[in-house]
Amino acid sequence: MENARQKKPMSNKSFVRIWTIVLAVVLVLALALNIALGIFSSYVDNYLGGGTFTIVNAEGTESWDTQYAKSDYASADETNAAAADMVVELEQEGIVLMKNNGALPLDLSSESKVTLLGRDAADPVYGGSGSGSVDASTAVDAKSGLENAGFEVNGTVYDLLSAYASDSSHPKANIVMDKPDESSYYIGEMPVENYTDEAVASFASYNGAAIVMIGRGGGEGGDLARDMEGWDDNYVKGQHQLELNQDEKDVIELAKANFDKVIVLINASTTMELGILEDDPDVDAIVWIGSPGQTGFTAVGQVLSGEVNPSGKTADLWAADFTKDPTFVNFGSYQYENVTTDTSTCNGYFVQYEEGIYVGYRYYETAAVEGFIDYDQAVVYPFGYGLSYTTFDWAVTNQELGGVDGNITVDVTVTNTGSVAGKDVVELYYSAPYYADRGIEKSSVVLGDFAKTGLLQPGESETVTLTLAVEDMASYDYKTEKAYVLDEGEYTITLQSDSHTVKEGCEPISYTLSSRTVFSGDNHRSSDLAAVTNQFDDVSAMFTDTPTEGYALNMSRSDFAGTFPTAPVGADLVASDEIVAGYNAYDPSQHLDDSLTMPTTGADNGVSLIDLRGKDYDDPLWQDLLDQLTVQDMLTVILTGAYHTEMVQSVSKPNAVDLDGPAGISQFMGGLHGTAYTSEVVIASSWNKGLAYRMGVMVGNEALSMNVNGWYAPAMNMHRSPFAGRNFEYYSEDPVLSGAMGTAVVSGAQSKGVYCFIKHFALNDQESHRTDAGGAQGVASWANEQAIREIYLKPFEMTVKDGGAEMTYISDENGTLSTKWLAPLAVMSSFNRIGTTWAGGSKALMTNVLRNEWGFVGYAITDFNLYNYMYPDMGVAAGTDLMLTFTPMKSIADTTSATSVTNMRNAMHNILYTVANSNAMNGIAPGAEMVYHMATWRVVQIAVDVVLGVLYVAAIAWVVVRVKKHKNDPVDAADTAPKA
Repeated sequence: MENARQKKPMSNKSFVRIWTIVLAVVLVLALALNIALGIFSSYVDNYLGGGTFTIVNAEGTESWDTQYAKSDYASADETNAAAADMVVELEQEGIVLMKNNGALPLDLSSESKVTLLGRDAADPVYGGSGSGSVDASTAVDAKSGLENAGFEVNGTVYDLLSAYASDSSHPKANIVMDKPDESSYYIGEMPVENYTDEAVASFASYNGAAIVMIGRGGGEGGDLARDMEGWDDNYVKGQHQLELNQDEKDVIELAKANFDKVIVLINASTTMELGILEDDPDVDAIVWIGSPGQTGFTAVGQVLSGEVNPSGKTADLWAADFTKDPTFVNFGSYQYENVTTDTSTCNGYFVQYEEGIYVGYRYYETAAVEGFIDYDQAVVYPFGYGLSYTTFDWAVTNQELGGVDGNITVDVTVTNTGSVAGKDVVELYYSAPYYADRGIEKSSVVLGDFAKTGLLQPGESETVTLTLAVEDMASYDYKTEKAYVLDEGEYTITLQSDSHTVKEGCEPISYTLSSRTVFSGDNHRSSDLAAVTNQFDDVSAMFTDTPTEGYALNMSRSDFAGTFPTAPVGADLVASDEIVAGYNAYDPSQHLDDSLTMPTTGADNGVSLIDLRGKDYDDPLWQDLLDQLTVQDMLTVILTGAYHTEMVQSVSKPNAVDLDGPAGISQFMGGLHGTAYTSEVVIASSWNKGLAYRMGVMVGNEALSMNVNGWYAPAMNMHRSPFAGRNFEYYSEDPVLSGAMGTAVVSGAQSKGVYCFIKHFALNDQESHRTDAGGAQGVASWANEQAIREIYLKPFEMTVKDGGAEMTYISDENGTLSTKWLAPLAVMSSFNRIGTTWAGGSKALMTNVLRNEWGFVGYAITDFNLYNYMYPDMGVAAGTDLMLTFTPMKSIADTTSATSVTNMRNAMHNILYTVANSNAMNGIAPGAEMVYHMATWRVVQIAVDVVLGVLYVAAIAWVVVRVKKHKNDPVDAADTAPKA
C-alpha cells in the first residue's frame, strides 16, 4: 500500500510539453527585451548613461588647449540664470504695442491695483506643443510677472479663473501631434456668468485697469480650425478659431462696463482678427505678447508699468478678415480622388500655393496699389508696425547707389524726440518696375533691410546703416529666362515705419537701371556658387496663367480679380498620369551609376577624426579617413540618427548629441528641457539682429553645459497662413526678416561650436496630412518656382550664405591654436513633398540648390523618418545624409552596389566634417588615442544574457537527461487515452 501511494513520475510526453512551453516563453521574452533595448538604446543612454571614450593624449600634448568651444559662464547655474535673463530681454523687445490712447503706461502710484480677466490670465500660452514645446513648470506666470513689476493683482478674480481653468470639464484647444481625432479646438473662455458677485464686487478695489488676456495656442502635427462648428456653444456660421468668440466678447464688455481703463493682451504666436478691438474706443490699449516662455511675463509687467518702452514690430500683417486672404481656400485638406493606398503609396493629399509670391503684406500692399482692395478696410495692422511711448525723427545723412554688382547703402540718423528713452526700427523697402507682359510677378513693396537702434535717451541720436545688394532686387523668371532677372527701369527705395507708411521727412530714393540683367550661366549673382536655373519644372508645371481644369492658376498682379485663388474642385481633384506616377515607390536599382567603382572600405590608415578638424572639405586626408569606414559603420550612423550620431571606433568619432528645438534645447520625447525661450515670432518681432545673435550665443552656452553638440533649430518656414499650427516656431510671413533672424541665431550658436539644423527644408507650411497614419503621408506642396525661390527658400538661402562663425583648431605639431571661418553646417529636411517628391529625397532641393548653387557644406538630416515614403536610399542619393530614427526602422535596401556605397560614403563625409568642426571634439587633441568603454547598462545586459544563456543551455541539457532517464517508464493511461 505504501508503494502504491507513492506519486508516479510525470510522463516524458507531459514533461517535454511543459518545458518546451517554458523554454519558448523564456526565449521569446529574452529576445523581445534585447530587441527593445536595441530599439530604444538612445533613450536608455540618456537616462542610464551611454558608452564613453577614454581620451589618452599623446605624450607632449598635455598642455595643449583642446577646449575649442568655451562657455562664458563658470557653472550650469550661472548659465541657466543668464538664459532666464535673456528670455526677459527677448520679450521686452518683442512685445508689440498695437493700440494706445494714452492709457499706457500705467502709473504705479495710482493704478497699481489691477484686475486680470479672461481664462488665459490664469492659463496662459507659454509656447507650443511638439518638438517646439517648452517646459512651463517653473515659468513666471502672468500674475507673478505683473507683481514683479510692482502691480497688485486682484486675487479673488485670479483664483476664480485659476479654478475654472484647472477643471477638466472646461477644455481648451489642444493639438495632439498627428492625431486630428484626438485634437480639440475649444476656445475655453470662462463665460461671464461664472464671475461671481464677490468677484464683480472686488473690481472696485482693483480698478487701476482691467487687463484682459486672450490666448491662442498651436502645435506640431495639426492646424488651427478654419471653421469652429461643433467646437463653440455660441457658434456663428463660418466662425473660425482666430476671431474672438462670444465668450471673449462678453468678457471685453464686462471690463468696459466696470473699468475706466481696458487693456487687452494678445497671448498668441499667430495673428488674429482684432478689428473690432482696434475700432472700439472703449478698448484703450492692445498689447501683443506672443508666447513669453519661461520668464517673459516679467517683461510684460515692465512694459505695462513703463519701466520698459515697447519697441517690437509686427512680424506679420494683421488682416481684418482672414477668409478673404488669398491663402484661405488653399489650405488644409484636399485629396486626389484617384490616388489611394489601393493604387499608390499614399492617399494623395495636396495643397496648391496659387497665391504665388503674394503672401502676407506682399498681397495686401500690392492689391491696394492696384485698386483691388480698400487697404484701411482690409488691414488692421501692417507688417512691421508697432507703437512706442516716445517719438522719433529720422534723417537720411548719406546714400550710396552702387551698380548691378554693388550695394545700395543708406545712413539714417534716428533722434528720440519724446520724453522717455526708447528704441526704434528703421525699415528699408524697395519697389521694382513691374511689366505685366513679361510674366514675372512683383510685389509693390519688398523689405530689403532693417536696423534697430540702441536705447536712445530723450534728445539722443544714433545713425544706423541699411544695406541692400542690387542683385537682391532681381526676381526669378521660371517661365522664359529660367534665371534671376533684374529688369531695367526705375526702382524706388523707401524708408518706412511699416510696410504701408513711408517715414515723414524721408524722401523716396530713385534708383534707375538702364538695361536688363539676366543672371544666367557664368553671369550668376555674386552670392551664388554656380549658375542658377530651373530645378522644379515638374512642380511649376501644375500652374497655368489662364483658368484650366486640372491645373492651379497663377495669381497675377495684372488681374487680381480674374486670378484670385479658388479651392480645388472637379477635375482639380483628379491627378494626372504624371502625378500618379510621381507617387511610385523608389527603386534604387533604377538609379545606379555604372561609371562608379566600389570605394575602399575597412582600411587601416591610422587617421582619427580629430586630425581633420580645421581641414578643408576637399583636403586629401579626408579620403584616407573615409577609406577606414566599413559599410556597417556607415549603416549604423546613417540609419540611427535620432538625437545623436553614433560613435565610430574605426575613425575615432565620438558620440554627438543633437536635440530639439525652436524654443530652446529640449528632447520633448524624452522629457529633457533647457530654458524655455519665447516663441520664434517674438524674436522676429524684436527686429533686432544683434539680440537674436546673442540669443544664439546663449543657447550655445547652454549646449556646452548640457553636453549638446547639435540643435534642431531654428525653424524658418513661412507664416503662409495664420491657421498653420506651427507658426509659433517660425519667425514671420516675410523671408527677409526670417532669414536675417535665422542667420543671427545660427551664427551665435555656432560661435560656441553648436551646429544648427535650419528647418524644415522646405515648403513645410501646414501640418494637416503631413504624416497621417492612414497612408496620406507627405502632403504634396505645389508652388511655382518663383514663389519657391523668392519666398520659401529665401530664409534658408540667406542663412547658408550669410551665417557662420569662427572655429578654433590645433594647426601644427606644437599645439598652435588657429581660427577658421565656417558657414552653417546642418539642415533638416521636411515631411512634405515638393510636387510628388519627398523633400528629403529631392536631389533638386538637397543637392542642386542647397549644395551646388548656395555652397552649403555640412550634413542634412530628415525629419522623423518613420513613414513609408521616406526611403533611406532615396534620401542618401538626393543629399540627405542622416535618418532621424532611433533604430533602423527601414534599412538601406542596396548596400552592395558601388552607387549606394558611394552615396553612403558621401553622407558620412558630410556628417564627419560637421562633427569634426563642432564642440563634440572638445578635449580631444590630434594624435590622441581613443579607447571605447561600453555603457554600464550594456555590460549588465551582456552579463545577464550570458547568464541566461548558460542557464538556458543547462535547462535544455537537464530536460534531455531527464527524458533519457525515464524513457523506459510505463506510459500513463492519460497520455495514451484516445481523444474524445
